[in-house]
Amino acid sequence: MSLRIQRLPPQLISQIAAGEVVERPASAVKELLENSLDAGATRIAVEVEQGGVRLIRVRDNGSGIPPDQLPLALARHATSKIASFDDLQHASSLGFRGEALPSIASVSRLTLTSRTADEDTGWRVSGDGGEVGDEPAPAPHPVGSTVEVRDLFFNVPARRKFLRSERTEFGHIEENIRRLALSRFEVGFSLWHNQRLVLSLEPAGNRQGWTQRIGELCGREFAAASIFFDRSEGGLRLWGWLGLPTVSRTQADLQYFLVNGRPVRDRMIAHAMRQAYQDVLYQDRQPAAVLYLELDPAAVDVNAHPAKHEVRFRESPTIHEFIRRTVQTTLAEVRPGAAPPLVIQTGEQLGAVSAVSGNRGGLGPSTGPFSTNQPRLPLHVGERLSTYGQLHTAPLPETPAGAAPEAVAESPPLGYALGQLHGAYVLAENDAGLVVVDMHAAHERILYERLKTTLTGEGLKTQALLVPVALNVTPKERELVETHATLFAEAGLELAAMGPESVIVRQIPALLAGLDIAGLVRDMLADLVAHETSARVETAILTLLASLACHGAIRANRPLNLLEMNALLRDMERTDHSGQCNHGRPTWIQLTLDELDRLFRRGR
Repeated sequence: MSLRIQRLPPQLISQIAAGEVVERPASAVKELLENSLDAGATRIAVEVEQGGVRLIRVRDNGSGIPPDQLPLALARHATSKIASFDDLQHASSLGFRGEALPSIASVSRLTLTSRTADEDTGWRVSGDGGEVGDEPAPAPHPVGSTVEVRDLFFNVPARRKFLRSERTEFGHIEENIRRLALSRFEVGFSLWHNQRLVLSLEPAGNRQGWTQRIGELCGREFAAASIFFDRSEGGLRLWGWLGLPTVSRTQADLQYFLVNGRPVRDRMIAHAMRQAYQDVLYQDRQPAAVLYLELDPAAVDVNAHPAKHEVRFRESPTIHEFIRRTVQTTLAEVRPGAAPPLVIQTGEQLGAVSAVSGNRGGLGPSTGPFSTNQPRLPLHVGERLSTYGQLHTAPLPETPAGAAPEAVAESPPLGYALGQLHGAYVLAENDAGLVVVDMHAAHERILYERLKTTLTGEGLKTQALLVPVALNVTPKERELVETHATLFAEAGLELAAMGPESVIVRQIPALLAGLDIAGLVRDMLADLVAHETSARVETAILTLLASLACHGAIRANRPLNLLEMNALLRDMERTDHSGQCNHGRPTWIQLTLDELDRLFRRGR
C-alpha cells in the first residue's frame, strides 16, 4: 500500500521540534535564559512552581522586543541572531536556531511581555498551545522581557508521564542555572521555587567576585582548594579553576566546561582532563574543575545538537593535547606554599585524614638516598633552631645604622623537621604552625618525578620483537594504524599492515617488555576511534615507573635523623605534584596555630 506524501501542519511541526528542544522543564528554562543573556540582560529572575510543570517565569532587563516583532518571535526559524551561513559559522550567541520560543509555546500556555527603551509601555502576546494569532496588546512592563510558561505539556500528556518527581525536575533546573551563571559572571541571577528563594547571585566584575561566585555555585571547599590559571597558546586560551586532588569526587558532577562562553558537555575535554590528573588521583576518582576554553568561533561547530549541549571541534587532537598539557603543567607547578594545603580543622578530621594518608608500606629495609647508619637525634626545638637553622637560611644582610635587625628569617614552606612519629610521619614546624608529612608517600612522589625526568632526558628506548605480535583488526582499525603511524612511532611502537584485516607489531618500548602488547594496541585503537588520540603507552610506562618508585621509597619504621627529614622537606618543595603520592593520597597536611589553639580550647 502506498501512502501519499503530505505537508505536516505547522502546529505538529512545532511539537515535533519541541520533542528535541524541550525535553523537560529544565530545557525550557535553559532556552529562555539563553535568550535573556543574548538580549544583554544584567539581571535575570527565574520563578518556578511544581518543578517547572505548573509555572516557569523568566524576567530580565535586556533590550526587549519591539511590539511589531513579538508575533515573529513566536514563529519557527525566526531569529535576530544570524542572517547568513557565515553568521552560523561564527555564531557567538547562545541561541540561534529560532526554535525555542515556538517549540515551548506549542506545548504550553505561553505569554510574552516585552518593552524596548524606545517604547513608553510594554506589549504582550500570548498563545495556548497552538499558533499565535492575536495581535500584541499594551501591558505595563519595565525595559526588558518576561516569558511566562504555564502548564507545560498540558496538550501532550504522554510527555508528562516521562517527567520525574518535582524535586528531580527542579534539580535539573537549578543545575542549568548554575552552568549559565558560571558563563556570565557579570550577570545577576535569582531563582525561586514555590515562592521560596533558592539562589541569589550578585553580578561579579573582578577576580574576587568570580571566586566568590565559584564558591557559591561549586562549594566553599572547592573554592578554597582550587588553583586559578590562565594560559594561551596558538590562538587557544584555557583558564579557570582546577580543584586540587583533595577535592576530587566519586562522580564527574563537579566538572563544568564552557567553550566560548557556552556551557557544554564534551567527552573530549573530559578525557583530556582525566589524563592530565592521572598522576595525582585514584583511578576511581574524578577531578573537579571549572574550565573556560576560548578559540576562533570558526574552529568549533555549535550546531551539532538541537539543544546545543554538544559542540564539535575542527581540530580535536590539537585541542585535546592543549587542554591535557595545560592542565598537567598547571598541576605540576603547584608547590608547598604556592597553593592551599590540606588544613585539618578538628580532631575528628585529623583522624580521618591520617587514616587516608598513612601508607606504612612494608617493614623491609629502604632503598634510596637515605642512610640508616646515622643516629636518630633527640627531639629538642632549641637544638633544631641552632643546629639546622644555619643550614637552610641565607645569612641576613648587614643592618643599616638605626634600623632594627630581623630576629628570625622566614622559614621554607614546609618549615624545619622536629622529629618522627611512629616511624611513619615527619613532624615539622613552619610559620603557619605544624606540618605532618607521610614520609613514604612523599619520598614515593620524589622518586617517581625523578624517574620521569630521567626517562625524558634519555629518551624512550625501544626493542625489536623476535616474534612479531599479530592482531586481527577491522578495516577501520587498519586504516587508523596507517593514518596515525606517527603517533604509534612516537609511542615506541612499530606497526605494519599485513592484509586488509591483519596488523603486526614489530617494535615496542623496552620498558613494556612482557606486557600484553596486543591488548595495549587494541586499547589505543579504541581511543583513536573515540577521541582521535591516545596516551595508552605513556600511561602504561608511567604506571611502571610509579610501581618502581613505590618499591624504592623509604618504608615505615625507618628511623631518620633531622638532616634526612629536612632533606626530604626541601626535596618536596622542589618536586612536581609533591602534594600527592602516585596513588592520589595527600603527602602532607597543615595544622595552623589557630587550629591547634581550637583543638586545645586555648583562649576559651
